[in-house]
Amino acid sequence: MSSISREPANDWDDALPAQPLSIDEIRRLYGRHSPALLLYARTYAADAGAADVVHRVFLKLLSGNYVITGDAAAYLYRSVRNEAMNDRRRRSREVPFVQEARWFSSDGRADGDEEGLALEQAIAELPDEQRDAVVMRVWSEMTFEQVAEATGVSVNTAASRYRYGLEKLRERLGAGGKCSRKASDEK
Repeated sequence: MSSISREPANDWDDALPAQPLSIDEIRRLYGRHSPALLLYARTYAADAGAADVVHRVFLKLLSGNYVITGDAAAYLYRSVRNEAMNDRRRRSREVPFVQEARWFSSDGRADGDEEGLALEQAIAELPDEQRDAVVMRVWSEMTFEQVAEATGVSVNTAASRYRYGLEKLRERLGAGGKCSRKASDEK
């Protein structure tokens, strides 16, 4: 088991001791990160499956056999992504994957907004790597360093995937399509 820094690098960084996490520490992480993690998991799994994925990640932390190394948010996103991919593989053997959840509300229901539905569809059509970068950067306001750590790539690769993802979203939504970040935020 290895440790993580005790000095938070930013608002997302959670400094934790180099030992199994206490229930209070896990509760704090869950309270702070679970809504965004659930939205992220929904990009891989249907609504009920997404909640299961997030809960399995936190159950593993509660088992006491895991220690978060590095940035806690990046660790949690990577764990959710891995668990979601494992879940997708398991489910694909039984039933084809159908993505039904609405991503833009925490309860999974769309509000009938045509632009929101068009954006949701455009995001669903992005390659996984680009979708990951866009979702983490826009919805969770993660830095490129955090996105890189969560996805296991370099910072430049994370930034490129984000940039290419935004370009594809602009193409699919038309020139008037609105993306959450300005071009100046991409640097």
